[in-house]
Amino acid sequence: MSIVLPGENVPAQHVNLKLGPGLLQSSNASSSTHRASSSIISTRAGTLNHSANGSRWWVESNSRRYVPAPQESVIGVVVQKQGEGFRVDIGSAHSANLDGLAFEGATKRNKPNLKVGSLVYARVLLAHKDMEPEVECFDAQTRKAEGFGELKGGFVIRCSLRMCRQLLDPNHFLLTLLGSLFPLEIAVGLNGRVWVNSQDAKRIIAITQAIEAADPDGTGMDKESITTLLGDLDRKLILS
Repeated sequence: MSIVLPGENVPAQHVNLKLGPGLLQSSNASSSTHRASSSIISTRAGTLNHSANGSRWWVESNSRRYVPAPQESVIGVVVQKQGEGFRVDIGSAHSANLDGLAFEGATKRNKPNLKVGSLVYARVLLAHKDMEPEVECFDAQTRKAEGFGELKGGFVIRCSLRMCRQLLDPNHFLLTLLGSLFPLEIAVGLNGRVWVNSQDAKRIIAITQAIEAADPDGTGMDKESITTLLGDLDRKLILS
């Protein structure tokens, strides 16, 4: 990891390169050869990160405002029905468009009956600074839900964008630890929202408190501290 500033060139290279928040691919025309060359530049200050295989790159910053990027998973709230689809708040500068047919098995006669306030787990289909983002609730290749769609019940918490990325890291300790103590369902959106569900409200509260405590932009508790916290919460659940 390294620190980058706005306008700085980034050495991101991969056959299937995918750029996340904070990075932009720009084309520069050479005056001598009249050929266009592309380069990756940073659009904001922060820490440069990339996936293990180097295919995905992004800039991590302390920003709480989500900037949509294609293929990222998000948790949205339906704020309006419009025509054949919906307007969804995903925490970005503009609401996203969700087509009524962008669900597994959806047809013109059989579309999901989402209401204002409904929660959806979606994937960003289109994101451009000059256009409103578009999201979909299925895998574009398989046309299957693959976990995307309406989220019923449970509770949504807000946390830092950095915490969301850590939760999606298979090497991070928190979800494994939570799963060993509580039966739970969880959906992590890279837009700073996490949906959790469990057997009852008390366990949901315990899970949300653990996530908030582990957030690096908050108290940033480590595995040992979270284990102690969860042990105390679990004892309270048994006694209550």
